[in-house]
Amino acid sequence: MTDINLIESITTAFGPSGFEDDVLDVIKNNLKDFSIETDSMNNLFARIKNNSDKPYTVLLDAHTDEVGFMVQSILDNGTLMFVPLGGWVATNIPAHLVGIKNIHGEIVEGITGSTPPHFMSEEERKRPLSIDSMFIDIGAKSRREVIEDFGIDVGAPVAPLVDFRHDAKRNLIRGKAFDNRLGCCSIIETLKRIKDSKNLNVNVVGGFAAQEEVGMRGAKITSAKVKPDLAILFEGSPADDRYFPEGVAQGTLGGGTQIRHMDQSYISSFEYIKFAKEIANKNNIKYQSAVRRAGSTNAGAIHLSGEGVPVLVLGIPSRFVHSHYNFADISDFEATVDLAVNVIENLDEESIKKILKK
Repeated sequence: MTDINLIESITTAFGPSGFEDDVLDVIKNNLKDFSIETDSMNNLFARIKNNSDKPYTVLLDAHTDEVGFMVQSILDNGTLMFVPLGGWVATNIPAHLVGIKNIHGEIVEGITGSTPPHFMSEEERKRPLSIDSMFIDIGAKSRREVIEDFGIDVGAPVAPLVDFRHDAKRNLIRGKAFDNRLGCCSIIETLKRIKDSKNLNVNVVGGFAAQEEVGMRGAKITSAKVKPDLAILFEGSPADDRYFPEGVAQGTLGGGTQIRHMDQSYISSFEYIKFAKEIANKNNIKYQSAVRRAGSTNAGAIHLSGEGVPVLVLGIPSRFVHSHYNFADISDFEATVDLAVNVIENLDEESIKKILKK
């Protein structure tokens, strides 16, 4: 049964790129029966105890960071100018609640804003909205008040503030940072389910990678450290069922786990996907295939590490990623974990050598 409390705690945690500490605290609290290690970049590694003597290693990857912002400057009137951390569409930013982490580690609430129409000329109203022209208002009246009373200075991290909702009747969840905290939950659930398995022929390492949204930076470190032979990557993938008709959409809520064949960062291993789909069909696990014209994941870094690593990318379709609010279907999350568990438990020397072309 899906742990909704885990999903809520990890998705609501504050964690824009480079500031993932709160997310790591949630992960650690939910993996107390595992060997945990962190590094200076905020990557976290989780290993099953007494599972390190196998000839092959599988890395389970998900990134911990969410798209956010950083305070760039503080104006005399007390408003904050900011820069994006990760990919944002400018029109999605204004009129939302955000949290700014101050020097004391406290979250200060603010509202993202832009110049209202009352104070714009006709020409200004026609211009495309620019992030450079936006600001965050925390209710302060001066720069001094921002720094001395609110404890906010240049370089402070900012993330959306969103409440979490679970609609049990419709199997839906709504919140923020489903890209990629749902992936982090997938690693946790997968590790817990295989921890006592008697069918493991591989070493399994959970790699929670930092700073994916700013260039797959953490995964370059995790893959170099773990040196995996294979990887399973979990992602909160953009749902496309609002933009394409049935038969064209490849990220449909309730359509099952999304198996990604390619995107801008990588082309998948044919043998690995074939193996995964055979496992899914055998176990009646619902899935949908995706060929992405754009976008990328940590697979772009992982598959180029070492001598090359086949990566299976499993996505949980999530509507409106890289914005404040997301929707996802719990059944897709469950299908993702089910497939990952079954793939891992069915990996043996013969299937691995086939995937690795040895």
